[in-house]
Amino acid sequence: MKVPVIWLRDYVDIDVPIELLAERLTAAGIEVSHIEYIGLPQTFIEGIRWPISEHLVWDRDKLLLGAIREVKAHPNADRLVLAMVDYGGGELEQCVTGAPNLFEYKDKGTLPQPLWTAFAKEGAEVWDGHSDEPKRMILKEKALRGIPNRSMVCSEKELGISGEHDGVILFHDQPRASDGTPHLPGTPLQDVLGDIVLEVELTPNLARCFSVYGVAREVAALLDVPLRPPSFDVLMEGAGIAGDASIEIREPSLNPRFTLALLRNTTIQPSPEWMQRRLRLVEQRPINNVVDVTNYVTFEIGQPLHAFDYDKLRARAGGKAPKIITRLPEPGETLTTLDGVKRTLDPHNILVCDEAGVLSIGGIMGGAETEIDANTTTVLLEAASWNFINVRRSMGSQKLHTEAGARFSRGVHPSQALLGVRRGIELMRQTGGGQVAAGIVDEYPQPAEDVTVELPISEIHRLLGIAFTAEQAASLLARGGFGVMPEGDVLRVIVPDYRLDIGTGIIGQADIIEEIARIYGYKLIPDTLISDEIPSQYPNSAYAYEEQARDVLVALGLQEVISYRLTTPEREAQVTPPGLPSSLPLADYVTLANPIAPDKTVMRHSLLTSLLEVARGNARHADRQQVFEIGSIYLDRPRQELPDEPIRLGILLTGRRSAGEWIGETGGENVDFYDLKGVVEGLLHGLHVHGASYRRAAHTSFHPGRSALLSIQDVEIGTFGEIHPLVTAAFDLDDAPVYAAELDFEALLAFVDPLYTVAALPQTPPVLQDIALVVPDSTPAAEVERVIVRAGGDLLRNARLFDVYQGDPIPAGHKSLAYSLTYQTDERTLTDKEVARVHEKIVRAAERELGAKLRA
Repeated sequence: MKVPVIWLRDYVDIDVPIELLAERLTAAGIEVSHIEYIGLPQTFIEGIRWPISEHLVWDRDKLLLGAIREVKAHPNADRLVLAMVDYGGGELEQCVTGAPNLFEYKDKGTLPQPLWTAFAKEGAEVWDGHSDEPKRMILKEKALRGIPNRSMVCSEKELGISGEHDGVILFHDQPRASDGTPHLPGTPLQDVLGDIVLEVELTPNLARCFSVYGVAREVAALLDVPLRPPSFDVLMEGAGIAGDASIEIREPSLNPRFTLALLRNTTIQPSPEWMQRRLRLVEQRPINNVVDVTNYVTFEIGQPLHAFDYDKLRARAGGKAPKIITRLPEPGETLTTLDGVKRTLDPHNILVCDEAGVLSIGGIMGGAETEIDANTTTVLLEAASWNFINVRRSMGSQKLHTEAGARFSRGVHPSQALLGVRRGIELMRQTGGGQVAAGIVDEYPQPAEDVTVELPISEIHRLLGIAFTAEQAASLLARGGFGVMPEGDVLRVIVPDYRLDIGTGIIGQADIIEEIARIYGYKLIPDTLISDEIPSQYPNSAYAYEEQARDVLVALGLQEVISYRLTTPEREAQVTPPGLPSSLPLADYVTLANPIAPDKTVMRHSLLTSLLEVARGNARHADRQQVFEIGSIYLDRPRQELPDEPIRLGILLTGRRSAGEWIGETGGENVDFYDLKGVVEGLLHGLHVHGASYRRAAHTSFHPGRSALLSIQDVEIGTFGEIHPLVTAAFDLDDAPVYAAELDFEALLAFVDPLYTVAALPQTPPVLQDIALVVPDSTPAAEVERVIVRAGGDLLRNARLFDVYQGDPIPAGHKSLAYSLTYQTDERTLTDKEVARVHEKIVRAAERELGAKLRA
């Protein structure tokens, strides 16, 4: 949000440099991200540097307020005119200009009212208005079509105010100082248009600061200076509003308060120059006095307003007094909003209606049918309060984001509605004339309760480490707008109604103490050692094993990813090939009541979709991916308030086996099933999990015949292998096979051995021999390895499969499995005879139990 400093000074005196103020605000949690100088010189403070865009400092002697007294035709050019400018120098200065907004005044003689503008004398530095790139220039005398010219009247672009260059700056009335004193010709332009704008980044909990006055409250508290609220007095000279409008609130939980005020016999015209200038500084386009006032009050005090053309409402009511109704929509109701879009209303959209139909979406945007136009003479002004969750939900479902919605969606207290309607109707009277009807229609069925917090002084010392007295703490809180009544060693703190972020009970105490720290200054809090007793520490085995698994996978060369838990059923359906049953969990999805985006409507059932989407996104930048994710899936359970959230481990490998080298090597062949199996085995080894077995998997997301089901001691842990080609095609991953795993992480951790044996380094040399056994195709390699290890006994240290072969001369329906065997014992160096006896025993056991034959 942009905060013009001149506007800010209406409510608080600022006696420190702006950069220092920005630092104080940021340190207190109201982050100033940027400072924009408009015509004014920057102040420099040692040790403080703020992001500031390049700007033009207006020369106080050469850039002045001018008054155009007459506009003459140029004798030699139809597209140029001669502006006769009074700049306080005694004689009028002739400026040759092609500004189109001056042509209507040409050859009308001396103007009855001067046109107030920005005037630059010879030697002034301005921006080149005709250059597409930012470029400065110094004014020098130069003839334009035969007429000497040494000065100019300026556009906003030439002064660096905006990119507007369609005409010169023209004030609608004589500019005035903040105290109302008129500015005279020759007044330095710095004093007229110069300003500094703070750009403030506001988090949702800072709803109180979504206005210039809200920021002023913070400034007053931090600088310990008085706060000047705007006037909420209203001159009500018209007949009473009673009988001319009424209110019916049907959903008080969504619309706790609604107020109306009436202005008769007003005139729609441009708003005053000072108001237009402030609205432009906060990036709002001036429209007319009534609409501008609604925007002005929104930015001034944070209470959005909406103005209706009262006569249009009365016509809709058949000539009777309109009745304003707030309700939920009927099925099929639509509304054309002020942006010209016809909207089908959602069942949760709270509406402002009359008896003829819908007028606006509450708290977000009005309808086009009753908007203010040039013929409006009677204005019915609305200020209301809305449920912030409902407004946020409606903004999302309607894809409609407005300044009003931004404020209501963060929370505006119902008390602000009455202040807003009073401030708005009086400004409309001042800017357009007319009479304000006596009285305000105020429907408030659910008054908000006051929040009071009992705060022990000892709690302040315990949390902050500073021994504040009751008087010191009360003084700091009073600066922040809190009411405080000391009662012995306890402060009874009355929370201001606009502080919706302050809780009750223990949470309220912490919130109040935070306010004391903010206002006092975090930098002033001394460093102290903790005095509370440190709580007992208990091991968290599940977390420790999870971190250990991460370390192991990273050591194996994988990179961790973290993906959204939110998806859609359609996206998850992509991991099942067409025509095949899904292998994902059968539980219902956990559905979001208010999705943040159309592609995030349910909680996921599998990590496979997340990993494949990550791979698809990264495939544009890398031809080699080796990643893993540890995260929850969400399974809805009937008659349970919360879903089950089992933790899964997902692994994905695709592309080259290794990264390319600088000498030009490409990284070798693509990864295959055994690379993934090696990662799984490396994980099991790193976690000290024993008893793993593998068999053919039936998961439909994986390639049949190229996937395996991992079990630990007969407990199924998960599936790994090559992803089905139809699935990879659905994710546009056709360049290389994709290998993935999805494991039940909690089931896996149940088999982690916390007490494992550590073997000493071998003291004798090993004996290495290979063995190749021919077995039927249906025999799992794990079963062959089990037989080898059991038959090898204590002398067989390790058995590792290194080759699988099918084809001549292996008989059809059989395969050859080749193992590397390591024989070793720490007691002695093994002889060839000892190894031969064990080797023969292994062969006989394989023949007896598996029908294996030793390959020749």
